[in-house]
Amino acid sequence: MIRLEHVDKYYNIGTVNEVCLFNDFNLEVNDGDFISVVGSNGSGKTSMLNLICGSLGLEGGKIILNGADITSQKEFVRQRKIGRVYQNPAMGTCPNMTILENMSLADNKGKSFGLGFGTNKKRINHYKELLSQLGLGLENMLGSKVGSLSGGQRQAMALLMTTMTPIEFLILDEHTAALDPKTADLIMELTNKIVKEKKLTAIMVTHNLRYAVEYGNRLLMMHQGTVVIDKAGDEKQQLKIDDILDQFNEISIEVGN
Repeated sequence: MIRLEHVDKYYNIGTVNEVCLFNDFNLEVNDGDFISVVGSNGSGKTSMLNLICGSLGLEGGKIILNGADITSQKEFVRQRKIGRVYQNPAMGTCPNMTILENMSLADNKGKSFGLGFGTNKKRINHYKELLSQLGLGLENMLGSKVGSLSGGQRQAMALLMTTMTPIEFLILDEHTAALDPKTADLIMELTNKIVKEKKLTAIMVTHNLRYAVEYGNRLLMMHQGTVVIDKAGDEKQQLKIDDILDQFNEISIEVGN
């Protein structure tokens, strides 16, 4: 379970451009939730993910992970339980290293490295088996540099690598936004499969309203640092894309767009 309790977040503190994004913001993410988060630019979607992952500090409040206060915990420590896939496929992989080397790095996340070989030949068949599940032929390209792959192939690898070691929470930061529609659909199907099989708790920020409606058990819409829609279970399943669009239009009218 993840809880954000009475969170305050400001940008440009002490300047004429000071902005309050979150003021007494509260959110509870239950174990097993697959939450889709939508909202306009500047609504606080990605900032919320950054607060959870520890790449952004807060001015007030707490972040609770499985009952423990992790507000002051470093980002690299949180990564032991929280995996993250970014919008840019290049951020989840090392382009100048081979597929085999990337898989080995992910396989050893959190482990101590000694003066030995970076790859374990005994694990190669395991890597091939994992890669074959992607259906992209990457299991036959272990010696290829990751930088030579397509965006979709790299994002599929990033998703696989993020979930290779045991994690409890998966953070998806617009992870299909840079992909063409067909590849994005493939990545979403893979995402859903991994979340279900590994029984992960997942939060997905997306601008794709169809994905937000079709995937997950809960949907949030954010606006100016607040949650304006929170639908779960049957209520979420009954949502249609037009319902979300209508809410977007109402917000746009309110703020004068």
